[in-house]
Order: sequence, then structure tokens, then C-alpha cells
Amino acid sequence: MFPVEQAPSLPRLSRRASLAAVIVGALALLGACSATTDLFSTSPPPAPTPAPETTAIGSGQVKVGLILPLSAGGNAGVAAQSMKNAAEMALAEFNNPNIQLLVKDDGGSSAGAQQAAQQALEEGAEIILGPLFAHSVGVVGSAARARGVPVIAYSTDASVATRGVYLLSFLPESDVNRIVDYAVDNGKRSFAALMPDNAYGTVVEGAFKQAVARKGARIVALERYTLDPGRLQSAARIVAQAARGADAIFIPDGADAVPQVVQALATAGLGGRRLQLMGTGLWDDPRIFSDPALHGGWYAAPDTQGFRNFSNRYRSRFGQDPVRTATLAYDSVALVAALVKTQGERRFTEPVLTNPSGFTGIDGLFRFRPDGTNQRGLAVLRVAPGGGQVISPPPRAFGGSGT
Repeated sequence: MFPVEQAPSLPRLSRRASLAAVIVGALALLGACSATTDLFSTSPPPAPTPAPETTAIGSGQVKVGLILPLSAGGNAGVAAQSMKNAAEMALAEFNNPNIQLLVKDDGGSSAGAQQAAQQALEEGAEIILGPLFAHSVGVVGSAARARGVPVIAYSTDASVATRGVYLLSFLPESDVNRIVDYAVDNGKRSFAALMPDNAYGTVVEGAFKQAVARKGARIVALERYTLDPGRLQSAARIVAQAARGADAIFIPDGADAVPQVVQALATAGLGGRRLQLMGTGLWDDPRIFSDPALHGGWYAAPDTQGFRNFSNRYRSRFGQDPVRTATLAYDSVALVAALVKTQGERRFTEPVLTNPSGFTGIDGLFRFRPDGTNQRGLAVLRVAPGGGQVISPPPRAFGGSGT
């Protein structure tokens, strides 16, 4: 990526020109993964009522709502502040575009999100960015839809996406589709799987079954587990017995669980290197890389170079590391800025936002589908002692319509 001062000017687009070119110039040249807080939570985090006042960033004419759980406790508040910083950084690196961010605190609650959305709309927001949690996206979407205003939210729960409410997050379904496609294309035709018995596991299980069937492959064993030793070992024994004819085993979980699952499989007699280990973007974790039993495993995630460059710039500006979700705020603000600069009054219309050519941001290629979900151009990486090694680069362009 080029440094900011070397970024080329944005190209003039014809009616049918690719909007990806806009964001290549405006986002990528400025510069798994776990944007999963809401999907893993069984209940909304406790939060106070948000303060009614607005923090405005920028002085442009186009007003943009930004709804984050700034006053929420724990990790939610920390993530929100980092995302707010990233939004501010995007404005600065875009050379102060003609937008003004109306930053609203929803406190992490749906009631707070509804209040924040109403305030932003009353103050003239033409598009709303956020909120972060699934339980808040619906109320924000309803308020915005009544005014004909689109929403770009950060939830990882695809069930809250709908027409006019677009998710910019890292959806588990994208990870699953990418890793299954790569595995089958490289000779893996028979799969076993151990899935966490939680909301994430439920989503991934459905996506995994669909992806394997679509590729004409088969699943020989699939079990759910918790980290209770008895239940984990029982699930591992069932899979180990059924998986002796499999080519690969899929373990879509994070670093707190995956080493224990692999050890349980080894205890059940399914050790060694015969089966190809596979995971999702949750494997993009130093604890995974440091475990020799996982070396050689495959997982799907954004190419990490973009996030490293972003992190360096963020650290220079704010004196600390960003949370992983900070790129979502950065990319959404930069996307809005680019569309304001190039698309005139059409800037936030559905045909513009769902352009099938997509956009390129910090985490690579992405596009919004008309149903509100997204598709990302992910890499496939191999687990190695020094970190993830790209074995299949992300696509440079999308094929098909994206519907």
C-alpha cells in the first residue's frame, strides 16, 4: 500500500464503471479474525442509558450517524472506543472529506440504539454506521427504513441483515465457504467436523453442510462439544471412529478450545498428520501458531498485511494497538467518504451500495449483497510458528452478480 500522501486521486467513474476502483484509490492506498462479540453472547451486555449529546467529527455537509457502545462495560466499551478512533483516523487520512460524523453512544442496549438512531436521523444523517450488537441492529434498521436511510452495521449475525441494512462484519459463512472450496479443489472430498456447542457453532454447522454439499463432497462425522472433559472426549471418540476414511477434519473454534480438541482427538486415536486440520478466521491467533500440533492446519481469513499496515498507523496516531474490529469502522467511514466524493446524489442508493464489483478496504475485497449480507475475498493461510502463511491469496475481483 502507498502512504497517504502518495495515494492517487480518485478516478472519475462512468455509469457502469467498477466502484472497486474508487475504494482501491481511496481505501487500500491509504494504508480473523474476531468481530464476533454479538454472535457469541447469549445475552446483551449490561449498559447504562447513553448520554443524549452528540460528538461530531468533521465539518462536512453530508451527515453520517455512527452508533457505538461507547459507555458499555468490559470489552464492548474498549472495542467501541477503538472503532471511534479508527473512524476519526479514516476522516483524517481521507484529507477531511465533505462529511460530518454524528457519533452516538448506544450503551450496548437496543433501547439506547433506538434513541441514538432517532437522534442521528433528526439531525440529518443520510446513512447510519453501526451498531455493533445484533440485538440493536433491528431497531436501528426500522428507524432508518422509515426515513429511507440505509444502515451499514457491524454485527456478525447474518440473521439481522436485510434489504437496506448491510453487514460489514466478518461473517462466519464466508470463512466456511472459502476453506471448503479450497479443500475440495485440493483433493479433499470427505470431511469430519467437531463444532462448538454455542451460537457460533450453530451458524458454522449450517454453512458447512451447505458448502460441502454444494461442492459434491461428503461429511462422514460431525459432533458438537463443550470443553467439559467428559463431553469433549466423548465427541472426539465418536468422530475418531467415523473419520478414519476422511481426508480432513474441520474444527471451527478459537485458541481457547482448538488445542484441547486436537489433543482429545489424539487421545481417541486420531493423531498424527494423516488428516488435514481446517479452521476459520478464529485460528488467526498467536496461541494457535505456537502449538506444534496445529502446524500445517489451514484456515480462511483476510490477508493480514492490510491489518498490519493499519495497526502501525493507528499505533503512531493513538499510542496503542487497535482492536481487530477497528478496521470495520475505518472501512465504513472511508467507503462513505469515497461515495460522497464520486457519486453525487446517488451516493447511498441501493445500486451503488450493492455494486457487484464491490470495494477494497483494509481487509481486502468485499461487497454487499441485496439481502444485506456480505461477501469477502478471503485468503487461505497455513498455520506456522511465525504466524499464518498465505497459501492461496484472496481474489482480486469477484465473479458473478453476488446475489
